[in-house]
Amino acid sequence: MAKVYTKTGDKGETSLVSGNRVPKGNVRIDTYGEVDELNSYLGLIVTHISEKDVLSKEVEVFHTIQNNLFNLGSNLACEKEYREKYQLPNLASENVSYLEQQIDRYNEDLENLKNFILPGGSIEASHAHVARTICRRVERKMVNYQYNFPNEIPDFAIEYINRLSDFLFVFARYANKKFNKKDILWKIK
Repeated sequence: MAKVYTKTGDKGETSLVSGNRVPKGNVRIDTYGEVDELNSYLGLIVTHISEKDVLSKEVEVFHTIQNNLFNLGSNLACEKEYREKYQLPNLASENVSYLEQQIDRYNEDLENLKNFILPGGSIEASHAHVARTICRRVERKMVNYQYNFPNEIPDFAIEYINRLSDFLFVFARYANKKFNKKDILWKIK
């Protein structure tokens, strides 16, 4: 990519991987834009945790997730019939299993929840909670996209995003534990 600006989007259209042009307000563009926002927010979390010895080992986990999200975004940016032609990397059941393994690993150090908790605690946990809510928005967008365009959502995409929101919730609790912050319990008044 020689230039960042191409001026081809100045009239409100963008190109898919195939070269086909679509309006920037298209549900496909909206969906992979949300994936990009989530990925960028995870980058912010990586910045925070890489500076903390207690969580620096988790950077690799987040980089794996970010790569998977980039793979997902590339598939969303391409019509299903062209994905194989362009040899786009796909999500697989192993990617979902990877998230489950990380969730299980974090949960080993955590007490079982008996109440809902409020988002917060350490700055890292708070960022993870924001990422979790972005992730839930991505999931809603993908479900809407699938509803409107059956069979276009890549395999394992919704399952992966659903599990990622679980991962981010558990990571937030794990981060709080590592920083000796208590989960804030929801109290009905």
